[in-house]
Amino acid sequence: MKKLPILLLFIFSCSILKAQESKKESSQSNADVSLIILGTIQDAGSPHISCEKECCMGLHKDPPADRLVVSLGVVDFTNDKTYLFEASPDFISQTRILKDFAAKSSDIPDGIFLTHAHIGHYTGLMYLGKESINAQGVNVYTMPKMNDFLENNGPWEQLVTTENIELTILHHKKELRLNNNLAVTPYKVPHRDEYSETVGYLIEGPSKKALFIPDVDKWKEWDMDIVDMIKQMDYVFIDATFYDGEEVNNRDISEIPHPFVIESMQLFKDLSSADKGKVHFIHFNHTNPLINAESKQAKKVLESGFNIAQFKDVFTL
Repeated sequence: MKKLPILLLFIFSCSILKAQESKKESSQSNADVSLIILGTIQDAGSPHISCEKECCMGLHKDPPADRLVVSLGVVDFTNDKTYLFEASPDFISQTRILKDFAAKSSDIPDGIFLTHAHIGHYTGLMYLGKESINAQGVNVYTMPKMNDFLENNGPWEQLVTTENIELTILHHKKELRLNNNLAVTPYKVPHRDEYSETVGYLIEGPSKKALFIPDVDKWKEWDMDIVDMIKQMDYVFIDATFYDGEEVNNRDISEIPHPFVIESMQLFKDLSSADKGKVHFIHFNHTNPLINAESKQAKKVLESGFNIAQFKDVFTL
């Protein structure tokens, strides 16, 4: 008779585990594809090297764990695939976060999409080489000039010749369908293109679309209408390198023609509340007050109906 309570407890425990597994499966089926923010900071990071300003004061010895360089992760739970947008200097941490989020066994994503050849957007590829994991055949998607840059310049060409990475060339406005759940389309944008062209990406899941443009020059320089693009999307993650000109008063602004956040908000002011809510500012310079959620500038952005991308935010596609 004493064995009966133990047996009932065992059956009860099994039913709980089964319910938890069913809940997990249900959660994944409701979000076949998810996008996760893996980094929000501009190429050189925060704290910034040699910065003695208040924005970096006291951070060099103990950098905040949530200040990783800009990157997005996309997980296709149905097909058990993961994709990384940007190979940043924080590649090691970001691939582990993506792995854990997707509950996969490997840190190496099934594909990596690069926007351009500036240090915060491709240098993480170095961790795929011989000195590190010595990966085999990792799919890396690039535009033609970026492809040539990687194939013809050391140390990146070694990743190609030793087959650590396998390059696939993308084309402006031409959709790449990865599977039945996910498609990616590059859009060329104006930027400082010393070594490659620069693109943003349209990422389409089963039910929603996201636009990712971490680097761009002034919106008027683009041959597309960002306002119209926002209306067509469900989420928009766009360049917010600088909040306004006060941050760069010691440099020639013409050399860094990113759209200021205040300019973007002015351009988007006539959007509906729903469309404003699609906008998530990202890619913050270390001086940008939007990094601090308590700043008056951050509060103004939110009060104006826009969003500020946050590390590990998740969005259903």
